[in-house]
Amino acid sequence: MMRYIRFKAPNGAVRTGRFDEGTVEFGGKTYEVGEVDVLPPSEPTKIICQAGGYQDHREESPRDLPDRPDFFTKGPNTLAGHRDAIPIPENKQIDFEGEFAVIIDEQCRNVPEDDAMDVVRGFTCANDLSNRDDQAEEQNWLRGKGFDHSLPVGPVMATPDEVPTDATLELRVNDETRQRTNRELLIFSVAELIAEVTELVTLEPGDLLVTGTPEGPGPVSPGDKIEIEFEGVGALCHTITSE
Repeated sequence: MMRYIRFKAPNGAVRTGRFDEGTVEFGGKTYEVGEVDVLPPSEPTKIICQAGGYQDHREESPRDLPDRPDFFTKGPNTLAGHRDAIPIPENKQIDFEGEFAVIIDEQCRNVPEDDAMDVVRGFTCANDLSNRDDQAEEQNWLRGKGFDHSLPVGPVMATPDEVPTDATLELRVNDETRQRTNRELLIFSVAELIAEVTELVTLEPGDLLVTGTPEGPGPVSPGDKIEIEFEGVGALCHTITSE
């Protein structure tokens, strides 16, 4: 049972250390989290996101329950980290979407559902920031979902045994709870999502599978403080600023 944090040490070296009670240990040295730059917990070759992962969000959209998961992709350019100030495009409605993400541990393809958790390295928090104006105008959602820094993730990676099967997910804006759900309420389980994706797509170590958001996404504004907390992982915090 462990949590790991990827960080830039004071000497500029990028490391992955063990996280415990606000400190980071690597190579016999211990740092306070505030002393280091916290980085996204992996360097994915691809980021695959589920659209409408929870029934309550599909009902408010409104969208019918699917027979299989709906997926879209975000590029590595969308990654941002814990404590980052995220610049958002001007004159666009940008919404928060609190989610949790799965970090893949090994190259895999055609993974049976019963074996899917064997390829999971761990879990982390994510905010799928979405440009609703352009999302409504295009089918592939490049402008709507793929703009720079639109996927803050972190702050740590928790091993699967750290995260309960009914782990709570909560998003807060300026300390006010705006979204709250738990892992058991996903329409498709993590194992089902991995099995579906790998039918056609080879996943690589460090790739991210972002599992979808519950009801309650809403607009952000410059100056907002966003926190996404997933039980067993902790809280990803970032702010919003003007581009």
